[in-house]
Amino acid sequence: MKQTPYFTASSLVAGYDKKIIVNNIDIIIPKNKISVIIGANACGKSTLLKTMARLIKPVSGEVILDGKQISEIAPKQLARKLGLLPQSPVVPEGITVSDLVSRGRFPYQSFLKGMGKKDYEAVKEALDIMGITELANRSVDELSGGQRQRVWIAMALAQQTDILLLDEPTTYLDITYQVEILDLLTDLNQKRGTTIVMVLHDINLSARYADYIFAVKKGELISQGTPFEVITEEQMKQVFELDCAVIKDPVSGSPFIVPKGRHYVMANESIEINE
Repeated sequence: MKQTPYFTASSLVAGYDKKIIVNNIDIIIPKNKISVIIGANACGKSTLLKTMARLIKPVSGEVILDGKQISEIAPKQLARKLGLLPQSPVVPEGITVSDLVSRGRFPYQSFLKGMGKKDYEAVKEALDIMGITELANRSVDELSGGQRQRVWIAMALAQQTDILLLDEPTTYLDITYQVEILDLLTDLNQKRGTTIVMVLHDINLSARYADYIFAVKKGELISQGTPFEVITEEQMKQVFELDCAVIKDPVSGSPFIVPKGRHYVMANESIEINE
């Protein structure tokens, strides 16, 4: 798969309170594609994403965006290039949907100048894309989890960045909302060409929606490639310590994992399956 190295990390080491979480990772994000970072809990997925978004200062190594070290890019300039939706963002009390989405326009505003025509148009477009225009005057506090997630993504869209990073955008959502959110992000990628990088827990949804997958274990990059290259029985065992069968997803044709568990032999022996 041809990659355009415009957003990369080289020999990246990062962590918290002198504890190393990400250890010597080299990563190239494919341009205009959907990439997903997978791995077990506490393996360093979110730390890697935050370091690439400059929320965490690396211990060593560098992150390069458009040929510049990310640490050398001015904050407002970076916010026009790269949007981030963190895990479980805090909603300001009493704020309306339109006001929250409008915050995505802050990188384009001067200290003394408020929202202009382009800002309002960007907010309207973001609301339309996420299908929440009718919620514009509602308080975010009143919304369901799926609706709130749409609002947060709309705020990121209002930034109109070329790159969008999302840390577990489907966590705590039921399967209907998970698929809706991932479908909307796929629409955004295909229509705008937005480069999307997500941390996801669900391996099967990752395989269905990702163009490229990065598998992380204990802070190290274990595998990378297309879903067919990464989602194999051997690599799922290595990355997740999971015994599974990998079959073809009957809907998308992507790899689909079926965990075995300790009782699968008993089930296979006692149940006849008619193919």
